[in-house]
Amino acid sequence: MRVLMLTTSYPKYAGETTAPFIEEIAASLVRRGHEIHVLAPFHPAIRRAPVERGIHLHFFRYAPLAALNVWGYAGSQRGDVQLKAQALAVAPFALAATLGALFNATAQHNGPSAFSLQPSAFDLIHAHWLLPNGFPAALVGGLRGLPLVVSLHGSDVALAERHWLAAAAAGATLRAASAVTACSADLHLRALRLGARPARARVLPYGVDPQAFCPRPDARAQVRAELALHEGQPLVLALGRLVYKKGFGVLLDAWPAVLRRHPAARLAIVGDGDLRDELAQQARALGIAASVHFTGQLERARTSDYLASADVFVVPSVRDQSGNVDGLPNTLLEGMGSARPIVATRLAGIPQVIDDGTHGLLVPERDPASLSDAITRLLDDAALAARLGANARGRIERELTWDATAQLWEAVYQDALLTVR
Repeated sequence: MRVLMLTTSYPKYAGETTAPFIEEIAASLVRRGHEIHVLAPFHPAIRRAPVERGIHLHFFRYAPLAALNVWGYAGSQRGDVQLKAQALAVAPFALAATLGALFNATAQHNGPSAFSLQPSAFDLIHAHWLLPNGFPAALVGGLRGLPLVVSLHGSDVALAERHWLAAAAAGATLRAASAVTACSADLHLRALRLGARPARARVLPYGVDPQAFCPRPDARAQVRAELALHEGQPLVLALGRLVYKKGFGVLLDAWPAVLRRHPAARLAIVGDGDLRDELAQQARALGIAASVHFTGQLERARTSDYLASADVFVVPSVRDQSGNVDGLPNTLLEGMGSARPIVATRLAGIPQVIDDGTHGLLVPERDPASLSDAITRLLDDAALAARLGANARGRIERELTWDATAQLWEAVYQDALLTVR
Protein backbone atom coordinates (compact mmCIF):
# COMPACT_ATOMS: atom_id res chain seq x y z
CA MET A 1 0.00 0.00 0.00
CA ARG A 2 1.29 3.52 -0.84
CA VAL A 3 0.48 6.02 1.89
CA LEU A 4 1.03 9.77 2.01
CA MET A 5 1.35 11.02 5.60
CA LEU A 6 0.82 14.72 6.21
CA THR A 7 2.23 16.11 9.45
CA THR A 8 3.31 19.44 10.92
CA SER A 9 5.96 17.89 13.17
CA TYR A 10 8.66 15.28 12.65
CA PRO A 11 12.08 14.69 14.23
CA LYS A 12 14.30 17.26 12.56
CA TYR A 13 17.25 14.85 12.51
CA ALA A 14 17.81 11.28 13.62
CA GLY A 15 17.41 11.02 17.38
CA GLU A 16 15.76 14.45 17.79
CA THR A 17 12.67 14.50 20.02
CA THR A 18 10.04 16.49 18.12
CA ALA A 19 7.07 14.13 17.59
CA PRO A 20 9.17 10.96 17.37
CA PHE A 21 5.99 8.89 17.35
CA ILE A 22 5.24 10.06 13.81
CA GLU A 23 8.52 8.60 12.60
CA GLU A 24 7.94 5.39 14.55
CA ILE A 25 4.46 4.89 13.09
CA ALA A 26 5.85 5.39 9.59
CA ALA A 27 8.85 3.11 10.17
CA SER A 28 6.71 0.34 11.65
CA LEU A 29 4.50 0.37 8.56
CA VAL A 30 7.56 0.28 6.29
CA ARG A 31 8.65 -2.85 8.13
CA ARG A 32 5.30 -4.41 7.18
CA GLY A 33 6.01 -3.79 3.51
CA HIS A 34 4.14 -0.53 2.88
CA GLU A 35 5.56 2.46 1.00
CA ILE A 36 5.30 5.50 3.25
CA HIS A 37 5.87 9.09 2.14
CA VAL A 38 5.90 11.84 4.80
CA LEU A 39 5.01 15.39 3.78
CA ALA A 40 5.89 18.13 6.30
CA PRO A 41 6.70 21.84 6.40
CA PHE A 42 10.30 22.96 6.18
CA HIS A 43 12.23 23.87 9.33
CA PRO A 44 15.69 25.48 9.35
CA ALA A 45 17.06 22.77 11.66
CA ILE A 46 16.07 19.83 9.43
CA ARG A 47 18.95 17.53 8.59
CA ARG A 48 17.33 14.62 6.79
CA ALA A 49 18.13 12.53 3.72
CA PRO A 50 15.37 11.99 1.12
CA VAL A 51 14.89 8.43 2.40
CA GLU A 52 15.60 7.35 5.98
CA ARG A 53 14.56 4.07 7.61
CA GLY A 54 12.76 3.34 4.34
CA ILE A 55 10.53 6.43 4.76
CA HIS A 56 10.39 8.90 1.86
CA LEU A 57 10.64 12.42 3.28
CA HIS A 58 9.33 15.57 1.55
CA PHE A 59 9.63 19.02 3.17
CA PHE A 60 7.88 22.01 1.60
CA ARG A 61 8.65 25.70 2.11
CA TYR A 62 5.92 28.16 3.05
CA ALA A 63 7.40 31.19 4.86
CA PRO A 64 8.07 34.39 2.88
CA LEU A 65 10.48 35.48 5.64
CA ALA A 66 12.97 33.40 7.61
CA ALA A 67 11.53 34.66 10.91
CA LEU A 68 8.16 33.13 10.01
CA ASN A 69 9.38 29.51 10.06
CA VAL A 70 7.13 28.77 13.05
CA TRP A 71 4.56 26.41 11.55
CA GLY A 72 4.54 23.14 13.44
CA TYR A 73 7.45 21.54 15.29
CA ALA A 74 5.91 22.63 18.60
CA GLY A 75 6.60 26.25 17.66
CA SER A 76 3.14 27.60 16.84
CA GLN A 77 1.73 28.01 20.35
CA ARG A 78 3.13 29.47 23.55
CA GLY A 79 2.95 26.82 26.22
CA ASP A 80 0.47 24.97 24.00
CA VAL A 81 -2.31 27.34 25.11
CA GLN A 82 -2.10 30.38 22.80
CA LEU A 83 -1.23 30.74 19.13
CA LYS A 84 1.80 32.92 18.62
CA ALA A 85 1.39 36.08 16.54
CA GLN A 86 3.92 34.79 14.00
CA ALA A 87 1.91 31.60 13.56
CA LEU A 88 -1.26 33.57 12.87
CA ALA A 89 0.61 35.76 10.40
CA VAL A 90 2.04 32.82 8.49
CA ALA A 91 -1.11 30.67 8.59
CA PRO A 92 -2.45 31.71 5.15
CA PHE A 93 0.94 31.02 3.53
CA ALA A 94 1.33 27.69 5.34
CA LEU A 95 -2.15 26.45 4.46
CA ALA A 96 -1.76 27.48 0.81
CA ALA A 97 1.65 25.79 0.67
CA THR A 98 0.19 22.66 2.28
CA LEU A 99 -2.52 22.47 -0.37
CA GLY A 100 0.01 22.95 -3.15
CA ALA A 101 2.35 20.34 -1.70
CA LEU A 102 -0.51 17.85 -1.35
CA PHE A 103 -1.61 18.39 -4.94
CA ASN A 104 1.96 17.98 -6.18
CA ALA A 105 2.65 14.91 -4.06
CA THR A 106 -0.53 13.15 -5.13
CA ALA A 107 -0.05 13.84 -8.84
CA GLN A 108 0.46 10.73 -10.94
CA HIS A 109 4.11 10.14 -11.73
CA ASN A 110 4.78 11.05 -15.36
CA GLY A 111 1.06 11.55 -15.75
CA PRO A 112 -1.38 14.48 -15.54
CA SER A 113 -0.31 17.85 -14.17
CA ALA A 114 -0.07 18.36 -10.43
CA PHE A 115 -3.29 20.31 -10.20
CA SER A 116 -5.46 18.11 -12.40
CA LEU A 117 -8.18 16.10 -10.68
CA GLN A 118 -7.02 12.74 -11.99
CA PRO A 119 -6.62 9.79 -9.58
CA SER A 120 -3.45 9.62 -7.53
CA ALA A 121 -0.72 7.01 -7.42
CA PHE A 122 -1.22 6.88 -3.63
CA ASP A 123 -3.79 4.61 -2.02
CA LEU A 124 -4.72 7.01 0.80
CA ILE A 125 -3.78 10.13 2.74
CA HIS A 126 -3.06 9.92 6.46
CA ALA A 127 -3.27 13.33 8.17
CA HIS A 128 -1.73 13.66 11.61
CA TRP A 129 -3.40 16.32 13.77
CA LEU A 130 -6.98 17.22 12.96
CA LEU A 131 -5.92 20.87 12.84
CA PRO A 132 -4.28 22.23 10.81
CA ASN A 133 -3.72 19.22 8.55
CA GLY A 134 -7.11 17.52 8.38
CA PHE A 135 -8.97 20.09 6.32
CA PRO A 136 -6.44 20.49 3.45
CA ALA A 137 -5.98 16.71 3.38
CA ALA A 138 -9.76 16.23 3.17
CA LEU A 139 -10.03 18.73 0.34
CA VAL A 140 -7.24 17.20 -1.76
CA GLY A 141 -8.30 13.67 -0.88
CA GLY A 142 -11.83 14.40 -2.03
CA LEU A 143 -10.69 15.88 -5.31
CA ARG A 144 -8.27 13.01 -5.94
CA GLY A 145 -10.72 10.32 -4.88
CA LEU A 146 -8.46 9.19 -2.03
CA PRO A 147 -9.65 7.87 1.33
CA LEU A 148 -8.55 9.96 4.29
CA VAL A 149 -7.36 8.76 7.70
CA VAL A 150 -7.17 11.46 10.37
CA SER A 151 -5.25 10.88 13.61
CA LEU A 152 -5.91 13.00 16.70
CA HIS A 153 -3.08 13.68 19.13
CA GLY A 154 -4.45 16.15 21.70
CA SER A 155 -3.67 19.81 21.05
CA ASP A 156 -5.52 19.67 17.72
CA VAL A 157 -8.80 18.72 19.42
CA ALA A 158 -8.38 21.37 22.11
CA LEU A 159 -7.88 24.02 19.42
CA ALA A 160 -11.03 22.87 17.60
CA GLU A 161 -13.04 23.10 20.81
CA ARG A 162 -11.96 26.70 21.50
CA HIS A 163 -12.91 28.46 18.25
CA TRP A 164 -16.12 28.20 16.23
CA LEU A 165 -14.33 28.47 12.88
CA ALA A 166 -11.83 25.79 13.87
CA ALA A 167 -14.70 23.64 15.13
CA ALA A 168 -16.50 24.01 11.79
CA ALA A 169 -13.39 22.99 9.85
CA ALA A 170 -12.77 20.10 12.23
CA GLY A 171 -16.35 18.87 11.98
CA ALA A 172 -16.31 18.93 8.18
CA THR A 173 -13.00 17.05 8.16
CA LEU A 174 -14.18 14.39 10.60
CA ARG A 175 -17.36 13.78 8.62
CA ALA A 176 -15.36 13.45 5.41
CA ALA A 177 -12.78 11.08 6.87
CA SER A 178 -12.84 7.41 5.99
CA ALA A 179 -11.28 6.63 9.37
CA VAL A 180 -10.47 8.59 12.51
CA THR A 181 -8.02 7.42 15.17
CA ALA A 182 -7.54 8.79 18.67
CA CYS A 183 -4.78 7.77 21.05
CA SER A 184 -7.13 7.83 24.06
CA ALA A 185 -10.78 7.22 24.88
CA ASP A 186 -11.05 10.85 25.99
CA LEU A 187 -9.97 12.13 22.56
CA HIS A 188 -12.26 9.60 20.88
CA LEU A 189 -15.28 10.93 22.78
CA ARG A 190 -14.35 14.54 22.01
CA ALA A 191 -13.95 13.67 18.33
CA LEU A 192 -17.48 12.26 18.29
CA ARG A 193 -18.76 15.50 19.80
CA LEU A 194 -17.02 17.44 17.04
CA GLY A 195 -18.69 15.36 14.33
CA ALA A 196 -16.74 12.13 13.78
CA ARG A 197 -18.85 9.19 12.64
CA PRO A 198 -18.96 6.55 15.40
CA ALA A 199 -18.58 3.67 12.94
CA ARG A 200 -15.37 5.17 11.54
CA ALA A 201 -13.68 6.33 14.76
CA ARG A 202 -11.59 4.16 17.05
CA VAL A 203 -9.02 4.33 19.81
CA LEU A 204 -5.55 3.33 18.66
CA PRO A 205 -2.75 3.71 21.23
CA TYR A 206 0.84 4.60 20.58
CA GLY A 207 3.66 2.11 20.98
CA VAL A 208 7.27 2.06 22.09
CA ASP A 209 10.49 0.43 20.95
CA PRO A 210 11.31 -2.04 23.77
CA GLN A 211 14.91 -2.32 22.60
CA ALA A 212 15.52 1.44 22.70
CA PHE A 213 13.68 1.93 25.99
CA CYS A 214 14.62 -0.89 28.32
CA PRO A 215 16.29 -1.49 31.69
CA ARG A 216 19.86 -0.17 31.41
CA PRO A 217 21.94 -0.73 34.55
CA ASP A 218 25.01 0.53 32.70
CA ALA A 219 23.45 3.98 32.22
CA ARG A 220 22.94 4.62 35.93
CA ALA A 221 26.52 5.48 36.86
CA GLN A 222 27.00 7.76 33.84
CA VAL A 223 23.86 9.81 34.42
CA ARG A 224 24.50 10.11 38.14
CA ALA A 225 28.00 11.34 37.43
CA GLU A 226 26.58 13.99 35.09
CA LEU A 227 24.19 15.16 37.82
CA ALA A 228 26.84 14.89 40.57
CA LEU A 229 24.79 12.31 42.51
CA HIS A 230 26.22 9.57 44.68
CA GLU A 231 24.93 6.01 44.25
CA GLY A 232 22.46 6.03 47.13
CA GLN A 233 20.93 9.39 46.27
CA PRO A 234 17.33 9.06 45.00
CA LEU A 235 16.70 10.39 41.48
CA VAL A 236 13.16 11.29 40.43
CA LEU A 237 12.66 12.07 36.73
CA ALA A 238 10.07 13.90 34.67
CA LEU A 239 10.28 14.22 30.91
CA GLY A 240 8.59 16.30 28.21
CA ARG A 241 8.16 19.70 26.63
CA LEU A 242 7.97 22.50 29.18
CA VAL A 243 4.34 23.43 28.55
CA TYR A 244 1.39 23.73 30.92
CA LYS A 245 -0.32 20.41 30.14
CA LYS A 246 2.72 18.42 31.28
CA GLY A 247 1.99 19.49 34.87
CA PHE A 248 5.58 20.20 35.89
CA GLY A 249 4.42 23.12 38.03
CA VAL A 250 2.34 20.70 40.10
CA LEU A 251 5.36 18.42 40.46
CA LEU A 252 7.46 21.33 41.75
CA ASP A 253 4.73 22.14 44.28
CA ALA A 254 4.87 18.51 45.45
CA TRP A 255 8.66 18.40 45.73
CA PRO A 256 9.14 20.11 49.15
CA ALA A 257 7.09 17.34 50.80
CA VAL A 258 9.27 14.68 49.12
CA LEU A 259 12.39 16.44 50.40
CA ARG A 260 11.08 16.39 53.97
CA ARG A 261 11.14 12.58 53.83
CA HIS A 262 14.14 12.22 51.50
CA PRO A 263 16.31 15.34 51.85
CA ALA A 264 18.99 13.94 49.55
CA ALA A 265 16.55 13.29 46.66
CA ARG A 266 17.04 15.10 43.38
CA LEU A 267 14.50 15.91 40.70
CA ALA A 268 15.54 16.02 37.03
CA ILE A 269 13.16 17.62 34.53
CA VAL A 270 14.27 16.68 31.02
CA GLY A 271 13.00 18.85 28.18
CA ASP A 272 12.76 22.40 26.94
CA GLY A 273 10.01 24.83 26.07
CA ASP A 274 8.35 28.16 26.68
CA LEU A 275 7.99 27.67 30.44
CA ARG A 276 11.66 27.04 31.23
CA ASP A 277 12.21 30.39 32.99
CA GLU A 278 8.81 30.28 34.70
CA LEU A 279 9.45 26.82 36.16
CA ALA A 280 12.97 27.74 37.26
CA GLN A 281 11.57 30.80 39.03
CA GLN A 282 8.94 28.62 40.73
CA ALA A 283 11.68 26.30 42.01
CA ARG A 284 13.57 29.27 43.43
CA ALA A 285 10.44 30.66 45.08
CA LEU A 286 9.76 27.27 46.72
CA GLY A 287 13.34 27.09 47.99
CA ILE A 288 14.04 23.83 46.13
CA ALA A 289 16.23 25.08 43.26
CA ALA A 290 19.33 23.30 44.59
CA SER A 291 17.57 19.92 44.33
CA VAL A 292 16.05 20.42 40.86
CA HIS A 293 17.97 19.91 37.61
CA PHE A 294 16.61 21.33 34.34
CA THR A 295 18.62 19.39 31.77
CA GLY A 296 17.21 20.96 28.62
CA GLN A 297 16.22 18.88 25.59
CA LEU A 298 18.14 15.65 25.13
CA GLU A 299 18.39 13.42 22.10
CA ARG A 300 16.51 10.12 22.18
CA ALA A 301 19.46 7.96 23.21
CA ARG A 302 20.24 10.25 26.14
CA THR A 303 16.58 10.32 27.12
CA SER A 304 16.69 6.55 27.31
CA ASP A 305 19.77 6.76 29.56
CA TYR A 306 18.05 9.16 31.94
CA LEU A 307 14.89 7.07 32.09
CA ALA A 308 16.85 3.93 32.85
CA SER A 309 18.64 5.74 35.70
CA ALA A 310 15.58 7.07 37.53
CA ASP A 311 14.38 5.63 40.82
CA VAL A 312 10.89 7.01 40.10
CA PHE A 313 9.45 8.38 36.87
CA VAL A 314 6.64 10.95 37.20
CA VAL A 315 4.04 11.90 34.58
CA PRO A 316 2.04 14.70 36.29
CA SER A 317 -0.22 15.57 33.32
CA VAL A 318 -3.00 18.15 33.69
CA ARG A 319 -5.74 19.65 31.58
CA ASP A 320 -4.40 23.14 30.98
CA GLN A 321 -6.20 26.46 31.05
CA SER A 322 -7.20 26.14 27.39
CA GLY A 323 -8.62 22.61 27.78
CA ASN A 324 -5.57 20.99 26.17
CA VAL A 325 -4.42 17.65 27.56
CA ASP A 326 -2.09 14.93 26.36
CA GLY A 327 -4.00 12.08 24.74
CA LEU A 328 -1.49 9.41 25.76
CA PRO A 329 1.97 10.72 26.69
CA ASN A 330 4.67 8.94 24.70
CA THR A 331 7.03 9.45 27.61
CA LEU A 332 4.75 7.32 29.77
CA LEU A 333 5.16 4.36 27.42
CA GLU A 334 8.91 4.95 27.29
CA GLY A 335 9.07 4.90 31.07
CA MET A 336 7.08 1.66 31.10
CA GLY A 337 9.44 0.13 28.55
CA SER A 338 12.35 1.16 30.77
CA ALA A 339 10.75 -0.77 33.68
CA ARG A 340 10.58 2.34 35.84
CA PRO A 341 8.22 2.63 38.82
CA ILE A 342 5.77 5.27 37.63
CA VAL A 343 3.59 7.87 39.32
CA ALA A 344 1.09 9.41 36.90
CA THR A 345 -2.10 11.43 36.83
CA ARG A 346 -5.40 9.60 36.44
CA LEU A 347 -6.25 11.55 33.28
CA ALA A 348 -7.02 11.08 29.57
CA GLY A 349 -5.33 7.97 28.14
CA ILE A 350 -3.06 7.24 31.11
CA PRO A 351 -5.46 4.83 32.90
CA GLN A 352 -5.75 2.85 29.65
CA VAL A 353 -2.18 1.60 30.05
CA ILE A 354 -1.53 1.99 33.80
CA ASP A 355 -3.67 -0.05 36.18
CA ASP A 356 -3.27 1.60 39.57
CA GLY A 357 -1.21 -0.60 41.86
CA THR A 358 -0.24 -2.98 39.03
CA HIS A 359 1.78 -1.00 36.48
CA GLY A 360 2.26 2.18 38.51
CA LEU A 361 0.53 4.51 40.95
CA LEU A 362 -2.20 6.89 39.75
CA VAL A 363 -3.03 10.14 41.52
CA PRO A 364 -5.69 12.84 41.05
CA GLU A 365 -4.97 15.74 38.72
CA ARG A 366 -3.42 18.88 40.25
CA ASP A 367 -3.00 17.29 43.69
CA PRO A 368 0.54 17.99 44.98
CA ALA A 369 -0.08 16.18 48.28
CA SER A 370 -1.15 12.94 46.58
CA LEU A 371 1.71 13.26 44.11
CA SER A 372 4.32 13.65 46.84
CA ASP A 373 2.82 10.78 48.85
CA ALA A 374 3.01 8.43 45.85
CA ILE A 375 6.60 9.41 45.02
CA THR A 376 7.63 8.94 48.64
CA ARG A 377 5.86 5.58 48.80
CA LEU A 378 7.95 4.27 45.91
CA LEU A 379 11.18 5.68 47.32
CA ASP A 380 10.39 3.97 50.64
CA ASP A 381 9.39 0.59 49.19
CA ALA A 382 11.98 -0.81 46.79
CA ALA A 383 10.11 -4.10 46.39
CA LEU A 384 6.92 -2.34 45.32
CA ALA A 385 8.87 -0.10 42.95
CA ALA A 386 10.57 -3.10 41.32
CA ARG A 387 7.28 -5.01 40.96
CA LEU A 388 5.47 -2.09 39.34
CA GLY A 389 8.37 -1.47 36.95
CA ALA A 390 8.53 -5.11 35.90
CA ASN A 391 4.77 -5.25 35.34
CA ALA A 392 4.89 -2.09 33.23
CA ARG A 393 7.68 -3.51 31.09
CA GLY A 394 5.72 -6.74 30.66
CA ARG A 395 2.68 -4.87 29.38
CA ILE A 396 4.77 -3.05 26.81
CA GLU A 397 6.31 -6.29 25.56
CA ARG A 398 2.92 -8.00 25.27
CA GLU A 399 0.73 -5.22 23.86
CA LEU A 400 2.34 -1.88 23.13
CA THR A 401 5.33 -2.26 20.83
CA TRP A 402 5.37 -0.30 17.58
CA ASP A 403 5.25 -3.55 15.62
CA ALA A 404 2.07 -4.57 17.47
CA THR A 405 0.38 -1.22 16.88
CA ALA A 406 1.44 -1.27 13.20
CA GLN A 407 -0.95 -4.14 12.66
CA LEU A 408 -3.74 -1.94 14.03
CA TRP A 409 -2.78 0.92 11.71
CA GLU A 410 -2.79 -1.51 8.81
CA ALA A 411 -6.33 -2.60 9.70
CA VAL A 412 -7.42 1.06 9.83
CA TYR A 413 -5.99 1.62 6.35
CA GLN A 414 -7.72 -1.44 4.97
CA ASP A 415 -11.07 -0.33 6.40
CA ALA A 416 -10.54 3.16 4.95
CA LEU A 417 -9.95 1.72 1.50
CA LEU A 418 -13.28 -0.11 1.67
CA THR A 419 -15.14 3.21 2.07
CA VAL A 420 -14.28 4.28 -1.50
CA ARG A 421 -14.63 0.97 -3.29
